[in-house]
Amino acid sequence: MNTYLNTFFIAFFILISCGGSKSDLSDSYLSGSVKQNVNSNLGNNPFNQSPTYSFGNELIWSDEFDEDSSSGTPAVSSDKWNIETVAPNNGSWYNGELQYYTDKQDNIKIENGFLKITAKREEFQGKQFTSARINTQDKFEFTYGRVEIRAKLPNWEGMWPAFWMLGANIDEVNWPNCGELDILEHGDYVKDSTSDDPGLISSAVHYGPQDYSRQTTNVPGKIFFDTGQERFIRAEKIIDSPFEEFHTYAIQWAPDKIQFFVDEEMYFEYPMQSQHSPFDKPFFLLLNLAVGGHWTDGYVAPGFTNATYEIDYVRVYQ
Repeated sequence: MNTYLNTFFIAFFILISCGGSKSDLSDSYLSGSVKQNVNSNLGNNPFNQSPTYSFGNELIWSDEFDEDSSSGTPAVSSDKWNIETVAPNNGSWYNGELQYYTDKQDNIKIENGFLKITAKREEFQGKQFTSARINTQDKFEFTYGRVEIRAKLPNWEGMWPAFWMLGANIDEVNWPNCGELDILEHGDYVKDSTSDDPGLISSAVHYGPQDYSRQTTNVPGKIFFDTGQERFIRAEKIIDSPFEEFHTYAIQWAPDKIQFFVDEEMYFEYPMQSQHSPFDKPFFLLLNLAVGGHWTDGYVAPGFTNATYEIDYVRVYQ
């Protein structure tokens, strides 16, 4: 979700820019620590200089959302998350979003073992909707690993839930040069430019216009776009029961490739080849539920009152 994009809304109606249980902390395949295994036969080919990685099961950071929010305290752990409430773009949020993000427990709370981010129709700070957005900037930042979220999506057209990552050097180099990895986005199905299906989810890789000039146009079956300000490559997948059931969305980020998964199925692989920047530096996590915006062509269902994005856990293995 390209919250740091604020200069364009382009043709094709496409925005530049997101099973298991709480006891599954040692799943042998997908829940993995990153272990370096350098191939001694790499030779001098500049496209073969990256070490390969295998993913084990060492959990280094997580939020299981097991402790309910209480009155007068932050809705989420202040040791792990920042709650964003100050609009960064001249008093508004990016991407033409219609909500204002708050720290009110009507919008964000932990209840019965789940983080609940709720978008509501209500007037607040000049906006007609409220919701919430959190990140781990300066609290937890990391390079390479496996990241998982188990979540159930909000069931209203015009909702834009996401789980994503931004380069930790964003304040120095700005977006998109910091890089962005979208693990989960949902809500694009109301557009004419993509699949018209409520189960449509997507993942994407975003980077600056000077980066990755060769390989991104050659990833088969994916959407590539160069806006002049940024480049991105995106993959889509249709899933069953996105609103009724929890699904696990994950990324495996290594020096040689970035892979995206839904319910243990890999559906998008991004090859790093010889150039790693900006994806060889620390990133932080973000979770939010936007309302409307470019991703939904500004559409919100007329009868919308409120909708909740439920998260069972977020885990990082490295």
